[in-house]
Amino acid sequence: MSMEGKMLRIDPVVYSRRPSDKRSDAEEAIYDRLEKLGIPFQRVDHELADNMDKCLEVEKVLGHEICKNLLLTNRQMTRYYMCLMPGQKPFRTKHFSKRVNSSRLSFAGEDKLAEFLRTQPGSLSALELIFDTQKRVQLVIDRELLDDELISGHPGIATSTLTLSMKDMIRYAEDCGHPPVFIDLACD
Repeated sequence: MSMEGKMLRIDPVVYSRRPSDKRSDAEEAIYDRLEKLGIPFQRVDHELADNMDKCLEVEKVLGHEICKNLLLTNRQMTRYYMCLMPGQKPFRTKHFSKRVNSSRLSFAGEDKLAEFLRTQPGSLSALELIFDTQKRVQLVIDRELLDDELISGHPGIATSTLTLSMKDMIRYAEDCGHPPVFIDLACD
């Protein structure tokens, strides 16, 4: 059950194609890029799942864990990092800061999510890197995610969740001009 104590409504069908109904321009652009690259995926549609508790319910339908996606910035707001890590792993700013050699990191604001990645809080995933054409965001992936061959995330909005291979997600990010940096995030 979600944090509010009620079940999240989830379409129990797992699709292997883009939606047939019209979606936002951002979501359509993500599906277009996946098709252009020939990247297969599994998709589940659901009510807004904009936090990890709600995503736990989506995971049951997908049969795969959804990763945590965070957008961080330095104090000067000159460097931005998209961190992908296991969903249930606690995030420790000091560990991440050490690994990327940048002190005083904080979460980037809602305005930067919209400006750089055309998304909103709770909907962030590496799929939105398609919109960062100025390459302002560095993709950073916790190596622990490489233990699983699949990765899941939202396509621009947290009302759908896609699962694709980690290999294909990396290829997608590289095609968008965002080759990932891999780090080990301690969980102590």
